Amino acid sequence: MSYIDYVDFEILNALKKDARQAYSKIAESLKISNSLVHQRIKKMKNNGLIIKSDLILDEKILGYNTKSYVGIRLKQARFAAEVVEELKKIGQIKECNYVSGKYAIFVLIFTKDNDGLRSVLYDKIHEIPGVAGTDSFICFSTNFNRSVPLIFDK
Repeated sequence: MSYIDYVDFEILNALKKDARQAYSKIAESLKISNSLVHQRIKKMKNNGLIIKSDLILDEKILGYNTKSYVGIRLKQARFAAEVVEELKKIGQIKECNYVSGKYAIFVLIFTKDNDGLRSVLYDKIHEIPGVAGTDSFICFSTNFNRSVPLIFDK
């Protein structure tokens, strides 16, 4: 676990509000030097706390009208790594997780419509060796989506 102090915590809070804001603006609001903000962010990137800054696109505006969570059952657990490698090749899959319970893998898929989802499921996922079956959960809307909360223990 990476230790963050109060300054790191406040820098992260500022970046969560607007990751594109100038470091000088963060420095000014925290009453610290611009170079300290640069150093702290570089340190948090180097130790793996800040993984990347990402561009988030509105899938609806891009025409992705079907969002589905899909549970994938495997024929045997030994197929898991190979199945994940094949899933990486499917561009419509946004997220892939190992999970417990009935499914071995859970993925998040975006497609233009339900026909696109059917194609991804039947023509791609079900064709992967080791996949025993899938169950789909259509998402009607996303109420909120946020980063994990920051916790600062003094």
